Amino acid sequence: MQLMTPAPDALTATYDETDAERRLVYELGDTQVTIAQNIEGYAMLKVRRDGDELERYYGFDMALDHAAELLGVDPTNLPVPDEAADMGMS
Repeated sequence: MQLMTPAPDALTATYDETDAERRLVYELGDTQVTIAQNIEGYAMLKVRRDGDELERYYGFDMALDHAAELLGVDPTNLPVPDEAADMGMS
């Protein structure tokens, strides 16, 4: 079992939108983890590390858990910008 550590100060979270998708991008050191959803906001969330898609989830909380695991931090320490709070399927 891997123990999660608190989020270090160097962890950043940015939200942006392209013509095709909404993206929540976390960066820590050399690792970048992206949670992406289509621009309409109804498709499954894609979790990518350094550009490579790893998994898809219906729930935002599950995508956040996976992102935290990839970054080696506790999921409760991942900041979520207001614009990204409604990502995922209900």
